[in-house]
Amino acid sequence: MIQELSAITVREERDTGMGHETKRPATYEDLEALPEHQVGQIVDGELIAQPRPTSRHARATTRLGGELYGPFERGRGGPGGWYFLDEPELHFGADVLVPDLAGWRRDRMPEVPDTPFFTQPPDWVCEVLSPSTAALDRSRKKRIYAREGVGHVWLVDPQARTLEVFRLSGGQWLEQGTWSDDERVRAEPFEAVELELGVLWLPDAKAK
Repeated sequence: MIQELSAITVREERDTGMGHETKRPATYEDLEALPEHQVGQIVDGELIAQPRPTSRHARATTRLGGELYGPFERGRGGPGGWYFLDEPELHFGADVLVPDLAGWRRDRMPEVPDTPFFTQPPDWVCEVLSPSTAALDRSRKKRIYAREGVGHVWLVDPQARTLEVFRLSGGQWLEQGTWSDDERVRAEPFEAVELELGVLWLPDAKAK
């Protein structure tokens, strides 16, 4: 499935009656006008529209959320103390981001508000990479997450079968490690429980 990146272009009329095309910052109305089968974000004034994810992307997201939910939200076999959401809409000023997974510590967000979007930055986000969005996830979105004080970012690549973990320190991302294939991981901020990476991948997901 090919994912699309699109910017908003408008046509302005000059006094002479001649027209020209110019880019303008995308608005939330532009995002709401997208078809239902697309996921929309606004990054640095650009509207970014993506189709729904592929099965390998969806499997990695679903399995990772399931692995974290029991010990870190329910407190079953782990410390609890978190809330997790799939694809929450995050509003950071003019930027609207939709990570694949996000988590908030309960001491910062005691209850999940019944709202269509969140303005409180998560404590952790996970982006599941695809070839067409990896550059966006690694650069522009990570920069915004750092600006907003998100404590940790995980990058999961279901094609390469890797997990990269970053911790925010002094406004900069520090890489905490990279793991791959079927390794067992204790990774910040969920190092209290060992994660088996192999459960995230489709059997044929690794590139040949």
